[in-house]
Amino acid sequence: MNEYTKPLPTPTADSQPFWDACRDEKLTCQRCDDCNTARFPPHHVCPNCLSVNSHWEEMSGRGSVFSFTVFRRVYDPGFADEVPYVVALIELDEGPRMLSNVVSIDPDKVVCGMPVKVVFEKATQEITLPKFEPTES
Repeated sequence: MNEYTKPLPTPTADSQPFWDACRDEKLTCQRCDDCNTARFPPHHVCPNCLSVNSHWEEMSGRGSVFSFTVFRRVYDPGFADEVPYVVALIELDEGPRMLSNVVSIDPDKVVCGMPVKVVFEKATQEITLPKFEPTES
């Protein structure tokens, strides 16, 4: 594996189960045990009902582009070979929204509402990143 030169997330106590699941190529979110709201990013309190009771649940990995932008300028040297690239807010079918990249498509062809599915990029031995690519349905 080549050295990964882009910035990496720093897992916290709240987010470590998410990153562990990504390493196994599973997309997970927390789900409140009291109001059933699925949430992302991970947090110890439900933003809907303020409950502290939750569990981790595997998501389908399917969703749609809610909003996006195309980066056409290099802001970090690690991305120099990838410009232009898409950063998007993905609305998962289960409800939560997740900031990620849309890959495997010309950035100028990305549109809001486009259906996508998760793919995983192994960045390091510890971190695997969820990204999204277009899907037919």
